[in-house]
Amino acid sequence: MRSAPQAGSLALVAAAAACLSARGASALDAAALEKLASGNASARLTAVQEAVASADVASLPVLRALLEGRLAIAAGRTVVEEDGAWRDPLTRQPVRVPPGDEEKVSINNRLRRTLERAIAALGLFAPAATDRLRAARTLQESADEDLLPVLDRVLSQEKDAQVRDAVRSIQGALLLGSSDRDKRLAAVDALRHAPSTRSKRLLLERLGGAVGDPGAEPDPAVREAIHRAVNDIDGSLRLAEMVGWVFGGLSLGSVLLLAALGLAITFGLMGVINMAHGELLMIGAYATYLVQSFFRAHLPGAFDWYIAAAAPAAFLAAGLVGLVLEVTVVRALYGRPLETLLATWGASLLLIQAVRSAFGAQNVEVANPSWMSGGVTIMSGLVLPYNRIAIIAFAMLVVLVVWLLLERTRLGLLVRAVMQNRGMAAGLGVATPWVDMLTFALGAGIAGLGGCALSQIGNVGPELGQGFIVDSFMVVVLGGVGQLAGTVLAAIGLGQVNKLLEPFAGAVLAKIAVLAFIILFIQRRPQGLFAPRGRAAEEA
Repeated sequence: MRSAPQAGSLALVAAAAACLSARGASALDAAALEKLASGNASARLTAVQEAVASADVASLPVLRALLEGRLAIAAGRTVVEEDGAWRDPLTRQPVRVPPGDEEKVSINNRLRRTLERAIAALGLFAPAATDRLRAARTLQESADEDLLPVLDRVLSQEKDAQVRDAVRSIQGALLLGSSDRDKRLAAVDALRHAPSTRSKRLLLERLGGAVGDPGAEPDPAVREAIHRAVNDIDGSLRLAEMVGWVFGGLSLGSVLLLAALGLAITFGLMGVINMAHGELLMIGAYATYLVQSFFRAHLPGAFDWYIAAAAPAAFLAAGLVGLVLEVTVVRALYGRPLETLLATWGASLLLIQAVRSAFGAQNVEVANPSWMSGGVTIMSGLVLPYNRIAIIAFAMLVVLVVWLLLERTRLGLLVRAVMQNRGMAAGLGVATPWVDMLTFALGAGIAGLGGCALSQIGNVGPELGQGFIVDSFMVVVLGGVGQLAGTVLAAIGLGQVNKLLEPFAGAVLAKIAVLAFIILFIQRRPQGLFAPRGRAAEEA
């Protein structure tokens, strides 16, 4: 037998189900607002029911204000507090209220529960899919059978797959305990079409033990349907997990590719062991942070597009640092790998300390643009984040631009000529020091682009690059020194292997296993996936 609060809530939901189809009615009138603000408990319950039954989504702000304690009476009129200012709930116009002259409208627990259900029921018809999904998830824990007409209406017009799955899950959970066999079969079908661990749990709970056990499903046809539904849900969850693994590996591979692509030029083509490569990633990330700060302070209306300015800024900042590093440190050490390693390692320490002095030792915040927030649901239980999708696309674009630059431009021709035979290129009049400088700056600039991308998925701090230097060298060596295609394949392959091993061995052991595999692979095939070319091949 239902309690009085439940009965009031069910009456409210039933009223909403009957009247929500009356689109176009006013949200609240003055009489209903007066009941909400100054009536007794019974009158307020009635007013909430009438407001939901006669209004549309436009009534939600007033109901939320009442629930959150932002509805008040001041100078004999009802006002609502929004962003620190008082407004008229009906006209939305600002109202001047002297400080301390307002009296907040208080509510009891019964009215609070009624308001929560009313807001959730109306939230299923909100314009934004995120609001509808939030309302559906709220109702998953508090829905009653009287809500079924509302759910039918929602399913008849809902276009968002994630919201539909959530509503089907509510519908199935409500019907599963029905005494009507056909309704239970409909519930099983609804849960089968909303595959999730929650749906599986509800079905297994209904299945129970053997027939005759308390709480177990007695009907053989329904039990058989539950068994089929559980098997279908298991298949859907396995498929979602597999697709998630592949996407996670592709995402990690894209990050490794962006981190290693610049090193594929400085180490792969030029034969320079640049231990400051990770710090060039860091420079790109901090350049992104500075551009974001500028847009936030001076161009807030265009903030969502700051990344379009941050990418070239990161390239130029890291490229300039790389140019200075080549001229002052690397140029005098070509052909001396050990000295180059030590010198660039010292340069990396200087860069880290310089960033600490300029920005502090703590991480800085780099926010995603709004269009990179959230994700897309491609199947039940699998959401692909927009920022990861954007990084995959960005990595593909960078690879394409680098390939075109090296293979289809005069600069690329000069770079390849110098790296393959420096003496002959110099004899033909090529300014090899100039080509060295531009090549190193290009590799550094690409590292800056990698830092720009990394800033969108992780913390930005002085030690950002330290976590990628070893992985970057592994990618370049595995792919084949000087081979762009090998770098791409190695990065994607390592990303997939890492994600495949992580669920079984953990992140640390997965990295150790990958490193051991690379060592064994290089022992058998020292040239990597592709045979090396360039200066490193000559010196070998």
